[in-house]
Order: sequence, then structure tokens, then C-alpha cells
Amino acid sequence: MTKTAAVIVAAGRGVRAGGAVPKQWQMLEGMPVLAHTLAAFQTHAQIGQIVLVLHPDELNRADAFLDARTSVVAGDADRAGSVRNGLNALDPDGLVLIHDVARPMVSAAMITDVIGALADHKGAAPALPVTDALWSGSDGRVTGSQDRTGLFRAQTPQGFDLATILAAHAAHPGGAADDVEVARAFGVDVAIVTGDEDNLKITHPSDFARAARILRGRDGH
Repeated sequence: MTKTAAVIVAAGRGVRAGGAVPKQWQMLEGMPVLAHTLAAFQTHAQIGQIVLVLHPDELNRADAFLDARTSVVAGDADRAGSVRNGLNALDPDGLVLIHDVARPMVSAAMITDVIGALADHKGAAPALPVTDALWSGSDGRVTGSQDRTGLFRAQTPQGFDLATILAAHAAHPGGAADDVEVARAFGVDVAIVTGDEDNLKITHPSDFARAARILRGRDGH
């Protein structure tokens, strides 16, 4: 079975999450967030090479959580540059999943589903339909309503043919919200895989408590 590579992006500062250290190094159920995220990919049978992208000042900080297939590269000034550094460190062909370190609850089933979708598409990513009412607003007041039809909340891992996403990043002018935007600007057809409400991105301080509840539920506590 051909293995799929993974790039874990962990070079950001995550200031909205609070705390004395960036969110990837904050503790979650006895381990740093980063360790949970890495483990999800290190224990998946379809994942081969893993590249962890860290801030240049933290390149040795994850040594305790690396295995034989996991290497570390330095991030860049923005997320897109960090992703490119990670992609360039991979073997030059095959498939790749790009994942945000701040999503430590990614499930094995989600990883499998994204890889499976790449059998028929150059790109695939999980997402959940928007179900809430959407408003526009200004100065603390509602100014209008927005149609939610066809809108989705994007998640990671976002998967691609490696050569295709490398070319897409090389051609992109910058400023994309995620790698799906980069791929689509290059003309790549990206399939939507059903997302998972538990696959939350830790952004604010309250997200740590929710993530801990999810992890305890998986452990049967």
C-alpha cells in the first residue's frame, strides 16, 4: 500500500488562545496539544513520511514526540511559507495531507476519508455545512442577513496530489486562507469530505476545556 505523507503546520504563535506559551505547547490531558496531533498521524496505517513545521526558535522542542518517520523543518513568515517549507521537505511524489497542529482531535476515520477521496480528485478536504443563521453587522448591531445555502465550515487535513499542490503554491500570490484556496486558484478540483464536529480548531482559551472533554470521551471516561 502506497503511503500518504503529512505536513503538520505548527509554527504559529496562536495569541488568541492565551497562555504563557503558544497553543501547540500548552497541555491538554497530560500532553502538549502538538503531541496529540502528531500521534493521530503517527499511528495511522496509511501515513508514511511526516514533516512537522516549527517556529525557527523551537526546532528541538518536539524531539520527545518524534518517531523514525517524522522530521522537523523551520517555518516561514506566514502560514503559506511554512506549508511550502514542509512540502519541499517531502519525497517528490505521491499524496500529502496538510494539517493544522491546533486540531488535535482529528480522527483516524477523518484521515482515512480524505485519503480515500484523493483516489478520484487532485484535492480533498473535510467541511461541515453551515447550519446557523448568518448576519452581517456593524458597531454592535445587525445590519442584514446572509444566505447560508452552499456554505461550509472548512477543516483540515486538506489532501492533495503533492506535485499539484507544490505547483499551486509556487503560482499563488499569497494571502490565501488555506490550502484549498491556493489549490482552487490553480484550477484544482477539490472534493468535500464530510467533516466532524469533534475536529475543532483550538483558537480561544475555552476551546481547551472542550477538547479535553472530547478526549476523555474517547478514552471512555
